[in-house]
Amino acid sequence: MKRNSIFKIVLFASVAMLLFVGCSTTPTTPNEPDVGEMKTVTITDVRGDVEIPENPERIVDLSGNSDILSILGYEVIGTANSDAYDYTRFPSYLQETLEGATILGYSMQDTMDIEAVMNLEPDLIIISTVQEKMYDQLSNIAPTVMIQLEALDWKEDVKAIGKVFNKLDVAEAWLEDYTAKAKVAGEEILESYGENTTYLSFLASGGQFYVFDGAGFGSVLYEDMELRKPEGMPEQSNISLPVVTYEGLASIKSDYIFVIATDEDLKVLEENTIWNNLPSVREGKVIKLGASPYFNQGYSSIGREVLLDEIVEMLNETK
Repeated sequence: MKRNSIFKIVLFASVAMLLFVGCSTTPTTPNEPDVGEMKTVTITDVRGDVEIPENPERIVDLSGNSDILSILGYEVIGTANSDAYDYTRFPSYLQETLEGATILGYSMQDTMDIEAVMNLEPDLIIISTVQEKMYDQLSNIAPTVMIQLEALDWKEDVKAIGKVFNKLDVAEAWLEDYTAKAKVAGEEILESYGENTTYLSFLASGGQFYVFDGAGFGSVLYEDMELRKPEGMPEQSNISLPVVTYEGLASIKSDYIFVIATDEDLKVLEENTIWNNLPSVREGKVIKLGASPYFNQGYSSIGREVLLDEIVEMLNETK
């Protein structure tokens, strides 16, 4: 009996040792990623070199460029590309693109909910210089890329982000397709309405008028579609839209007007005598658009592409 007991103890110890040796060849840390998930690349952002996953699968974008990331072939799980008038929902032109992503705020906010970002367990975070104060906190969660955006040249933004992620060729190919589409849409309008017909777009807000010239809706009209500006236009010199009063609005001689406004602001506008005496208003050549989504739509790459077809349809409806 004694010999059998000793034999059983030795046998048990031997089996335990074999199990221990076998287990020691596998990772002991439950959260340690597989080797295949560890592959990284080094890219250069505003702050310098940063090491990021070669194929990020859980991207959180706070920079407001989730549309450009989509163009480059990435999907985001968290975004700040919310509607400018309602931060709880997507603008209509990005609903399909961003379906399933969590809204974390609005891209022009300098701070957002760090805990909400953390809960998404991102493997890559993207911010603009607007959110620079969050950089240290965010980089403790996941590799964080900071992007510097241009004030007035949206195409340079597309290329800059493409360059950061080593996908400049993809960005340039998309821009080439967009330019061709804009040219076709512009030529269709020129053929239907004439080369000398002029177009104005502005945001009505609080009794003032923010005129789109070198950015947003205006740059789609003038730069992309190559339609004609009206006389008396205030020139846009920086990111801020030029502001005019009713009298300033009356001094702009435009054949067609795209007015972007909330219901409340539109009501105030339509009760004004100066507005009602404008030739375009009297002739029914005004296209009324909701502040949501049209105030922001011209600032989005995908939004601009949607606008090309919409502008043609809107003008045709005034005939």
